[in-house]
Amino acid sequence: MLEVKDACFEVNGKRLLQPVSHAFSEGKVYGLIGHNGSGKSTLIKLLAQQQPASRGQILLDGKPLESWGQREFARRVAYLPQHLPSAENLIGRELIGFGRYPWHGLLGRQSSTDKAAIERAIELSHTEAFADRLVDTLSGGERQRVWLAMLLAQESRFLLLDEPLAALDIAHQMEVLSLIRKLCDELRLCVIIVLHDINMASRYCDELLALHSGRVLAHGSPERIMTGSTLEAIYGLPMQVMPHPSGSHRIAVAH
Repeated sequence: MLEVKDACFEVNGKRLLQPVSHAFSEGKVYGLIGHNGSGKSTLIKLLAQQQPASRGQILLDGKPLESWGQREFARRVAYLPQHLPSAENLIGRELIGFGRYPWHGLLGRQSSTDKAAIERAIELSHTEAFADRLVDTLSGGERQRVWLAMLLAQESRFLLLDEPLAALDIAHQMEVLSLIRKLCDELRLCVIIVLHDINMASRYCDELLALHSGRVLAHGSPERIMTGSTLEAIYGLPMQVMPHPSGSHRIAVAH
């Protein structure tokens, strides 16, 4: 379990994230939603040990994050930032292989176990067709799947994804989210994902945390969050909520 206990974050005396308390369990997809600057990325960076909480505590399996060594932590928690580093001159398989660094170190040679984990990640992410192409030549959806495969090769139980759908068209958004949903269900992962599209969040997430001005304004199932009054409080504009034509989830339209 990844647990937040009254954690907040301040910079130069300004509080960007008010005290948050929440527990994240395996086998679920959690969506962080809210307007720009609401604190979504700040929260996921705290969970990923990218920045320390100013106050409060974050626990992984009952131990404070600061007590975990870097490689030990990375064997349990994998993080995909909003702004991805350059993968220039790397083929997909090489990038995916970087996910094994917590197990053998950056300079260690890949063992048969590492190679098997890389091949399994390629299979799980359905990247076989382009794993041996240069990452820079891939489409947006293919590139995101390769990065996701790198996280799978890391064999972590918790995946933290900060806006992984940015700059993707709707077809690639659905492709990536469908894969994330499938992997969560099959591998019993805990996925925490920052999303801007409330309808995508409603469709693919088990629970939503809605942030507003650095506070968790509401949390619960999509059915609980997807009401006109709650969405108006989150986004500041009137929303009409209705069932999706398939009946599988609710959708919202601004009016």
